[in-house]
Amino acid sequence: MTDRRRYPSDLSDARWALVEPTLTAWRQARTARALAFGRPPEHDLRDLLDAILYVDRTGIPWRYLPHDYPPHQTVYAHFARWQRDGVFEQLNGLLRRLVRASEGRDPEPTACIIDSQSVKTSTNAPAATQGVDVGNKIAGRKRNIDTDTIGLLLTVLVTAASVQDSTAGQHLLTAVAADHPTVRKTWADMGYKTAVIEHGATLGIDVEIVRRDPTTRGFVVQPRRWVVERTFGWLMNHRRLARDYEALPARSEAMIHVAMINLMTRRLTNETTPTWRGT
Repeated sequence: MTDRRRYPSDLSDARWALVEPTLTAWRQARTARALAFGRPPEHDLRDLLDAILYVDRTGIPWRYLPHDYPPHQTVYAHFARWQRDGVFEQLNGLLRRLVRASEGRDPEPTACIIDSQSVKTSTNAPAATQGVDVGNKIAGRKRNIDTDTIGLLLTVLVTAASVQDSTAGQHLLTAVAADHPTVRKTWADMGYKTAVIEHGATLGIDVEIVRRDPTTRGFVVQPRRWVVERTFGWLMNHRRLARDYEALPARSEAMIHVAMINLMTRRLTNETTPTWRGT
């Protein structure tokens, strides 16, 4: 790590210790190839991850990164490589298991909750990756997520906003069944219709639709589903996620993983997430 002024989004020593082995292993696996081309690693891994966290937390464009971070081209190149190599997903899985174990739970969940969130896009997003969510009257993309029962991310799928929840839900369940075979129960809202329930049955997952009481008026906390709604609230504390700024849906998914990595490392080290609310 270079000697520079620290930003609120930067990793503490304790948080860095949680993710350093994974990133170091990634670099070591590629060092031989880099040396073969005469390009040894030049930048500190911690500085690179700090820069990515800075973008995710503050919402700035890559080229607006402060100059005491590595060059923005280098930071984005590593962000893209880590996304393609599944490093963010690997870290998310590692940290999720640590959080669950620290709270006295089994490392792998047996139940989950699925939901979606439609968000507007920026001009960076190609038109082919966008759509219109007629129900919510939003043109852009849709974030479909699957969390465990304490709100930690299991799976994320970013699609055009026009993609139906029932279609995305089937993809989420397939991914959950493959990556988390212990899951046997899923809660969802009314948007996930018969096709999702039937698909879950073929995977050995019982999908239960949480129905709103028609006699209630105004906002009412829904059983089980409030957990995934809270997760969306956690994500929206990261200004890069207030709108979808990424050109590729896969990079949008990576930004969500980065936000969860930020949240879980703080949770494991009992560090609060600084906000600007009330300041």
